[in-house]
Amino acid sequence: MTTKDKIKELRDRKTKLYAGGGEKNVQKQHEKGRLTARERIGMLVDPDTFQEMFIFTKHRATALGMAEKDIPTEGVLSGVGAVHGRQICLASQDFTVSGGSVGEMHADKICQIQDMALKTGSPLVVINDSGGARIQESVDALSGYARIFYRNVLASGVVPQISIIAGPCAGGAAYSPALMDFIIMVKGAELFITGPEVVRQVTGENVSAQQLGGAMVQMANSGNVHFLAENDQHALEICKKLLSFLPANNLEDPPHYGSGELIFADNPALNRIIPDNPQEAYDVKEVIRHIVDDADFLEVHEHFSTNVVVGFARLNGNSIGIVANQPQSYAGVIDINASDKIAGFVRFCNAFNIPLVTFVDVPGYMPGVQQEHGGIIRHGAKVLFAYSGSSVPKVTVILRKAYGGAYIAMCCKDLGADRVAAWPTAEIAVMGPEGAVNVIFRNEVKEAADPAVKRKELVDMYRTEFANPYLAASRNLIDDVIEPQHTRRWLSLALESLHTKRELRPQKKHGLIPM
Repeated sequence: MTTKDKIKELRDRKTKLYAGGGEKNVQKQHEKGRLTARERIGMLVDPDTFQEMFIFTKHRATALGMAEKDIPTEGVLSGVGAVHGRQICLASQDFTVSGGSVGEMHADKICQIQDMALKTGSPLVVINDSGGARIQESVDALSGYARIFYRNVLASGVVPQISIIAGPCAGGAAYSPALMDFIIMVKGAELFITGPEVVRQVTGENVSAQQLGGAMVQMANSGNVHFLAENDQHALEICKKLLSFLPANNLEDPPHYGSGELIFADNPALNRIIPDNPQEAYDVKEVIRHIVDDADFLEVHEHFSTNVVVGFARLNGNSIGIVANQPQSYAGVIDINASDKIAGFVRFCNAFNIPLVTFVDVPGYMPGVQQEHGGIIRHGAKVLFAYSGSSVPKVTVILRKAYGGAYIAMCCKDLGADRVAAWPTAEIAVMGPEGAVNVIFRNEVKEAADPAVKRKELVDMYRTEFANPYLAASRNLIDDVIEPQHTRRWLSLALESLHTKRELRPQKKHGLIPM
């Protein structure tokens, strides 16, 4: 065979492998409104940057008719590419090939790319579209999953890990995305441990696949999903935008965009955003958009625990992580789910050198038997642990209410905030005026000639004397009380001053976050 013949053979082999499961299966994939594995990669990475690895991988199973079964590329594509000029490592399961089922060598391709991400300090992106473990490979398939999970844990806090759920992801396969940092899920995809049939057999509950593990269910109810995508293209765009805020690894700072100059841009609209009536709500996302670069805010967990808001933005071209109470939802209280949402986000930002900006308007923790029995103490402690354990720059702005233990939890000065400012509308106290009057002045109100008038008088007095930012400022627990319109200016200077922050911590293997 001549060299020319060998080159032709190589080209023919690759052409066959590039075809995946064949035209018929590709058509079925398109009819479901889904892209193929190769199409997804082509839309995610910059043109001509994808370098595929292990395209010739073959399984070595022989049982249950596998000896003669050909599975092109082992049902998964893997390699390295660039997104906006920055390298990522990625794997994309190919449902057109044996349903993207995971066997020993399929898993090995993913493990190899996970190892490459750690070696090169590159973000890892895995696109999930698989029918699950390859039953014919038995324990070898299970072993493959275990090796993937182990590497997910090794990479945790070292490189960002992003999972896109673009099709079925069931059983043990669901745990790899759960071990990663962010899950982007396409509407119509499925994510669950046990499917509807098993649920029906074991519990007698009748539920559809979408009701059990659809994208909105996994976003709003379980909180497993961080971003909801309309389709594959939207999921890939979310992934690109998310990567733009993140460093390649834990030894780097996030990418910088802009001129490097501080742009203060006072915004008078912020002076009018807090209602005069402290019982009225407002949208804290409007506060955020009035402050950050280009009003651009990438919200994480948008539909989960809507009483708090978390997400990424930029200030003067630099990435920041934002945590805020949302007065429009349950008055911005902290409950079990909000605690988990805040703690997880804060710990991610700390792991990847992203400064934290916290906007506070919190009346307290959510009261109730369900919350207490559900473990609000344990879950609420996660927020205290996450903020206290973070060494990145932490800057807090108190917008309005900051009561009791919730004031502490939202990164007050004594919990480790480096800089704290308050708007003149801030109310910092052990509890709100109404509750405080009920406790402190119960007898005075009861014995008054007109209890309603007396109670209002005492509430107004308490609000004037205590529910304001000036007592805390007099104790140096607040750096400054600022006009709302100057918030961007204050944040810009504060974060610039903290750019060289260094903080020594006691040496230990790791802290024990309340679980």
